[in-house]
Amino acid sequence: MENDAKRNHEEDIISEETGNSSEQPSPKEKDMAFTESDNIDEEVQPDEEDTSDEVKELERKLADATNRMLRIQADYDNFRRRTKQEKESAAKYRSQNLAEKLLPALDNFERGMMITPQQEETKSLLQGMEMVYRQLKDALAEEGIEPIETVGKPFDPHYHQAVMQVETDEYESNVVVEEMQKGYQLKDKVIRPAMVKVNA
Repeated sequence: MENDAKRNHEEDIISEETGNSSEQPSPKEKDMAFTESDNIDEEVQPDEEDTSDEVKELERKLADATNRMLRIQADYDNFRRRTKQEKESAAKYRSQNLAEKLLPALDNFERGMMITPQQEETKSLLQGMEMVYRQLKDALAEEGIEPIETVGKPFDPHYHQAVMQVETDEYESNVVVEEMQKGYQLKDKVIRPAMVKVNA
């Protein structure tokens, strides 16, 4: 019996200690806990309106930067294309200046070869001039410089310069009937138009 009483007394002490440690919070304490938690959440969460404005501002700056980059890229592409075209044009027409300086000499050769030689010495001189003339023409042809066709061709203001208008039944209207001075073109570019007479 004494043992039972002693055991019951120990169980009561343990029960009291256990009960104290497992006490549940009161409703008021629960409300205070929720309130504090809500306040913490409110402090941590950023203002949605401010965040939205910042995002819009960043998007605007990104769009501006993208547009600037695209414009710079387009300008650079145009610059490269122009540079390439200029280099190709310079290589294609590199002989133009030289040709323009040589054309008057060719004109003089042609005028000189129009004479009719009377003596053997004059004939030999004329043959020498013809050889030099042919060499000049061949050298120019290698560079793409060719005379413009005229007589019998329809008048074209891009290739011909009309200095006189005549009337003849040998050719149709607006056709070149005589060449006064040779014209030359460098590949597809006219460096000197031909001076011609045109049928009315």
